Amino acid sequence: MKYKKLLIQLSLLALFFLLAYYISIAGKKGEYISLAGFAQGTTYRITYESKKGEHLQPLIDSLLADFDMSLSIYQPKSIISRFNRNEPGTKADKKFTEIFNKSFEVYQNTNGAFDITVGPIVNAIGFGSTDTLDVDSTLVDSLLQYVGMDKVWLEEGILAKKDKNMVLDVNAIAQGYSVDLVAAFLEVRKVKNYMVEIGGEVRAKGKNDRNQVWRIGIDKPLEGNMIPGADLQAIIKLNNRSLATSGNYRKYYEKNGIKFVHTVNPKTGYPVVSNLLSATVVADDCMTADAYATALMVFGINKSIAFLKAHKFLEAYLIYADQQGRFQVYVTPGLIRYIAE
Repeated sequence: MKYKKLLIQLSLLALFFLLAYYISIAGKKGEYISLAGFAQGTTYRITYESKKGEHLQPLIDSLLADFDMSLSIYQPKSIISRFNRNEPGTKADKKFTEIFNKSFEVYQNTNGAFDITVGPIVNAIGFGSTDTLDVDSTLVDSLLQYVGMDKVWLEEGILAKKDKNMVLDVNAIAQGYSVDLVAAFLEVRKVKNYMVEIGGEVRAKGKNDRNQVWRIGIDKPLEGNMIPGADLQAIIKLNNRSLATSGNYRKYYEKNGIKFVHTVNPKTGYPVVSNLLSATVVADDCMTADAYATALMVFGINKSIAFLKAHKFLEAYLIYADQQGRFQVYVTPGLIRYIAE
């Protein structure tokens, strides 16, 4: 009887030490790995915690290359390029379908301020995949007939158009979506702490290697501020959310004394002229944040504020110029507590 009791005690003791070992392993801090590279004509930075020390860059690069073959207008063989050329037999994959459906959702919610069919005009002013044309009212009027997401739709995976000259351009939402894809890839691998940034669009979850919530900078919208992070307006604490910024202070060119910015108003066909200099949107997914950041730039400051008050699922940090040219900001109430001091 004594031996049986002793055996039970030893078994319980062994179980205790085994349980303590697994708890210590589960709580062990992993290695934080930082990756950097190029994708979609821009750069990316990805940092994640790996308890196994896995270097995932080859897999992530492959994921982003596959993304380009679906949605890049700069890849002649991509699905979107083939749809734009009206190639028979072209079918949408899951990525194209998801980005098309989200684009239509935002198009409807913004009354057309966000519109991926604005491609012909984006090309005409020099921010697309074709050569710049001489922009005048005659040209713009002729191209506006090809603009409007109500004129395109998917039928069993095939893109239908009211006019074959219609062209899609998803650059105003694509980088955000690529961030979501990389984040989903990390989630599948049970990564709990990560930050994914592609072309300035970001998703972050958990904490960084200093055991702090990820801190994401918003650049001051100054002409000449070409290096992200060099001159910051604010820092946002981001956990399990996504952030995207749109602005016209970096992407523009001048021709014959006229400045052409990359944000085009789909209603007028002309580049946006506004005192709203930068729009940063925080949302659950980066694709949504990216699309609405573009729409707010089209709206301008007053309409953007009204829109944000009516759409509480979005948080935003807007930077605009007052009548004296001084920087002013509007921050949605829900975002204020996440601004780092």
